[in-house]
Amino acid sequence: MRPDQPATDGYADRMADTPPGAPLPSSPAPADSSGAAAVPMPTRRSARRRYLVLFGVVLFIAACAVFMVFTLGQSLGAQALAIGVVAAVLPVPVLVACFLWLDRYEPEPLRYLIFCFAWGAFVSTAAALTVNEFAAARFADWGLPAALTGVLVAPFIEELTKALGPILLLVFRRREWSGITDGLVYCGLSAVGFAMVENILYLGGYGFAAGADRYGPATGTQQVIAIFIVRILLFGFAHPLFTSMTGVGLGVAARAADRRVRVFAPIAGLLLAMMLHGTWNLLPTLTQATGQALIMLYGFLGVMVPIFFGMVGLAVWLRAWEGRLTERRLPDYVRAGWLTPPEVAALSSLGRRHAARRWAHRVAGDGGLKAMRGYQFAATRLALLRDGTLRGLDRKPADRERTAREERELLNSMSAYRSYFVGRDPQAPVGVWDGSRYHLRFPDGSQRPVDAPDEPVVPIPVVLAPPPPPAGHAPPDRYGLRPAAPWPHGHP
Repeated sequence: MRPDQPATDGYADRMADTPPGAPLPSSPAPADSSGAAAVPMPTRRSARRRYLVLFGVVLFIAACAVFMVFTLGQSLGAQALAIGVVAAVLPVPVLVACFLWLDRYEPEPLRYLIFCFAWGAFVSTAAALTVNEFAAARFADWGLPAALTGVLVAPFIEELTKALGPILLLVFRRREWSGITDGLVYCGLSAVGFAMVENILYLGGYGFAAGADRYGPATGTQQVIAIFIVRILLFGFAHPLFTSMTGVGLGVAARAADRRVRVFAPIAGLLLAMMLHGTWNLLPTLTQATGQALIMLYGFLGVMVPIFFGMVGLAVWLRAWEGRLTERRLPDYVRAGWLTPPEVAALSSLGRRHAARRWAHRVAGDGGLKAMRGYQFAATRLALLRDGTLRGLDRKPADRERTAREERELLNSMSAYRSYFVGRDPQAPVGVWDGSRYHLRFPDGSQRPVDAPDEPVVPIPVVLAPPPPPAGHAPPDRYGLRPAAPWPHGHP
């Protein structure tokens, strides 16, 4: 099935047709003797297994962290290690903030962000350090220059290990991936963690320790400053840029229904990351071998800088794409009566989202602000969920049942969130949206239906009118909160 094809059996279309409060249709599931659909519930054994896996992952990362601290401390010394840590940590908040800014439309769970950062900082560096030292020793035994390690071995092992953490997330937590943006965030944070620990080695070892041993602490401090300027301020984007190629491939695979794309896109991204990393390491090697500094200059300005700005442009475009996705997917829920056109319009850009949050804070205080923020995140997740359904990502009945259940939870959450701020603005017209037209109450007490404009204005916080549930469906209250009911007909 191609990604642009809808799922079979009209499943994607049926998802958005359910009126507010009514149970959502789902894929057929085995029925028990009473005729009710059997929904698998988590067992105590599966919960225990998840805790064991989590404990094992934390223990593994902690062991790698202890190994790196011991190795660096033994080779650098306590003073050089402390100076390297302080200098290497300085740019980390800025780089992490850039990736969190990229992920503002639909923030990822904090535990997964920490996992990727810790994986790159400790697991990837431990593996890369071990393999690189082994390769350097073999090249020395064969009479080959040690620079070959940085060109032939380091790009392969470093990019592979940096990407392995995000790959594990994609395999075991695929539903947390909403596209290329998530790939850039997960892989970027892994690369930032890797670069931080690697910079400790350069700043503390090649910088302070080397200078202090030869000429004293003052020279060591000068070398730390020089390496900080060159390696971090000028070339600090290198590792995130390399690994972002893998992130693009993983993000494409996460939103693809074609099995071939899911396999070959990550491989292509990983190979591209390795080639780009190897090219970057080759530039100083050629410069040192030939004595031509222009090689480094031309390679930096002619290759790396254009690729960097191209990736930044792609990231910014993808960030805006997540906002535009709500305009393309959420109108299905407008027609079903779950949302109003102004609510969809208010989600289309970060500027409009900020305006909606300020308005919610004005009419409902801090609770309204928190509710609007939760509403916006849930709406973005809902748009991504439906987009995945239309792409045909849910092939198995269990996946379809889980998607329908998540859609129901998101819609109920959005109904609960909007109850904090809808109808509380005395300056806004009182009205009801029935799925096709507004029913507004005017100052003279009259009520008239008004068609929605082609370009919705924001915000018009109207109330949703719950249509009667279709035959055979349970009462709306059974399935959680529903939109507030309209005022009685004819009431002034």
